[in-house]
Amino acid sequence: MTLLRDYADRLTQPALGDSHARYDEVVSPDGTLRPAWKGLAEIAVGLEDRDLRRVDEDIVRFLADDGVTYSRPGRAAGAWRLDPVPLVLDAASWAPLEIGLAQRAELLNAILVDLYGEQRLLSEGVLPPAVVLGHSGFTRVVARSSALDPRPLVLAATDLGRDAAGEWRVLADRAQAPSGIGYAMENRRVISRVMPELYREAGLHRIEPYFWALRSALIQSAQNEPADPRVVVLSPGTHSETAYDQAFIASTLGFPLVQGSDLVVRDGWVQMRVFGRLERVDVILRRVDAAWSDPLELRGDSQLGVAGLTEAVRRGRVRVVNGLGAGVLENPGLLPYMPAVCEALLGEPLRLPSVPTWWCGDPASLDHVLDRLLDPGPGGRLLVRSIDGPTTGLADLDPAAVRERLLDEPHRYVGQERLPLSQAPTWRAGGARSGEVEPRSVTLRTFTLRYGSAYRPLVGGLANVYEDDRPASSKDVWVLKGDPADPDQGLAEVLPMTAGRASTGTVPRILEDLFWFGRYAERAEDMLRLVLAAHALAEDFGSRPNSTGGASLAVMMQVVRRLGGAVYEDLDAEFRSLLLDEARAGSAAHALAGLREAASGVRDQLSLDTWRAFGATDRATVILRGSRHSHQIGESAGRMLTGVLSLQGVTASMIRDAGWHMIGVGQHLERAVQVCHLLEETATVRRGVDVDRDVLDAVLVAAESSVTHRRRYRGYVRPGGVLELLLTDRDNPRSLVFGMSEVAAHLAALPASTGSTRPERLVADLLATLEDVDIATLVAIGGVDRPNLRAFLASFAGQLTRLAEAVAELHLASGPAPRPLGSLDLVESLEGERA
Repeated sequence: MTLLRDYADRLTQPALGDSHARYDEVVSPDGTLRPAWKGLAEIAVGLEDRDLRRVDEDIVRFLADDGVTYSRPGRAAGAWRLDPVPLVLDAASWAPLEIGLAQRAELLNAILVDLYGEQRLLSEGVLPPAVVLGHSGFTRVVARSSALDPRPLVLAATDLGRDAAGEWRVLADRAQAPSGIGYAMENRRVISRVMPELYREAGLHRIEPYFWALRSALIQSAQNEPADPRVVVLSPGTHSETAYDQAFIASTLGFPLVQGSDLVVRDGWVQMRVFGRLERVDVILRRVDAAWSDPLELRGDSQLGVAGLTEAVRRGRVRVVNGLGAGVLENPGLLPYMPAVCEALLGEPLRLPSVPTWWCGDPASLDHVLDRLLDPGPGGRLLVRSIDGPTTGLADLDPAAVRERLLDEPHRYVGQERLPLSQAPTWRAGGARSGEVEPRSVTLRTFTLRYGSAYRPLVGGLANVYEDDRPASSKDVWVLKGDPADPDQGLAEVLPMTAGRASTGTVPRILEDLFWFGRYAERAEDMLRLVLAAHALAEDFGSRPNSTGGASLAVMMQVVRRLGGAVYEDLDAEFRSLLLDEARAGSAAHALAGLREAASGVRDQLSLDTWRAFGATDRATVILRGSRHSHQIGESAGRMLTGVLSLQGVTASMIRDAGWHMIGVGQHLERAVQVCHLLEETATVRRGVDVDRDVLDAVLVAAESSVTHRRRYRGYVRPGGVLELLLTDRDNPRSLVFGMSEVAAHLAALPASTGSTRPERLVADLLATLEDVDIATLVAIGGVDRPNLRAFLASFAGQLTRLAEAVAELHLASGPAPRPLGSLDLVESLEGERA
């Protein structure tokens, strides 16, 4: 029996408990398929467990290759989860929902205009003042008619759930900084790749045109009609819960992804810091909550915003999407009043009802909520939550403690009915009942855009799957076309966008991330090569314990421990730590983690192929963790190295802008540092002919120069030849002279370089030093040491450190780091005077 047939049969069985009382998105009460699925029956009903198992494995791999992550509040970033079975809606059932969503967005915009303007809703008693003024999202500093924006809401999201009758109800409105549309697009990309037959058969609306409309809408949002409006995406940074979503939008729309430190307000205008100049910003797609957007007038301890942004908004000199006061719309205390508000502002009935909600600031509603706390009744206990806190904020309190909170500050809480959310078949890949599709509760996040003069909902959305009342995974949302000829998203054409070429100036923060991207990539590569060389010596010594391999291995382990420290005596444990322990400074794992962090900060600048490289290293890591065999160390290190090397192909395809040149500076500077450390630990001491030969062979392997050396020196390994190849050979990409020549060329192309800057002078000195190198002098022996070589390498490494510092000071510094206003000396002195 196929999976969906088995699912439909089990759905009618009493063993499913109360699941039969809920609306099922696929199967009707009589056991037949819903209309949306009937057209897909021929393919969908034939799916077996092996098919979905293969699809699920492909989904996990593709999401990892694309670097898709999501951070639950308070947790580290984890993999994004996507269920292979989509949520499918037909055109007939979508049409009324689309109308209701458009009306709701129009209503939300009207609420914002009123609350920050005339405030008729408050003065006429349609809304209790306490429900608005008591919400942290009400931003008083923009509540004035002179600063009124007639279109404060450009993009809204609405969370929906079905009740037992299958009717959609609004669970929450998202207007502060609506997230998820990037994840929705990624879900569609992946599902269309892993189930192409079902995708083609469905005849659904594609999502891409909506992104074109979003780009056009943001450009059209610019005030004063500039000829070439500058639009940026303001992000809290890489540690944001939805950092991937933000970077995806910026990259897809072609707008810079910036942080607060990249922007500055000058003469009332928002400007983006670009080396040598400031560039005016006209539109900010805000993904930073309003309270954190301006440390000058909002939260003084914020390091995420732009000082003076609020004043620029009030002057009408920048358009913020959504407006700074939009967070008040996320107040669940507004839900009971939405029908009356709709009649007052739009003069029409509300089409999309909300989940039953009672605001406790109303005495009658408070009594109802308190009664339900003590006697839940057939509907169950209400969900009691703060009007501006997390949904689960009171979940751990007993009814008595909740009652005390309500009586103390009733206006700060609401009670909400717990809907018996609709269910949809969801694949279980693991656990005791793996290989099945089981019913799981789902909600739908929809998106609505002000495009032209009207609001247009995205035909589709992002579905969330719940387990134990918590989001566990997502689903792609398919809305089928009523007619195959219908245009995707109902957009026959997109409003005109600027055809001019936008400025490609790069902010210093991005250059810094790309500089470290180059350094960490080289650091990871060099440590992986070193581990491979040392592990090969260890394997050889293990099979020939009486050979000279032990002494050679000891030398190479000195290099490893100089760069990565010493943790374990056991060699296998030491190698595993170097490959797996991200907390171990100097390890390959630590460098890969730093590389991933740097890449995350400039995700919008990099190709998707970058994340496929990380997917390769991640899979090698998983395999190594699951195997205790020694040979797997070399195998996984080799696969990790392949992943890192593939990044060179990614960067080779980048446009030759300042960012690309900064990657080159970081890469070649780091490579020179690694060569100095490698030679200092291996070539400065004479240990005997056999040991020296084995050590120098390993050095050539670690420096990826063994093939060139064999061709040039016929396999005869001597210190002079190795030093010539790694120090002064202009044709060897691993030599110091080649690397410094590359650094000089990359520095010369950077916008802040003049030909006489300190980094350029230091590189010129290093090249002059290499010109004067006499290999015979360096290999000269003084006892058992080569003192000239040791002194040269130590001096050269010191000059590289000074060069790196000079590069950071000239090219990467963007001014002092943000400081909370409360930490400034002026504030401290005033507080001292008052004391």
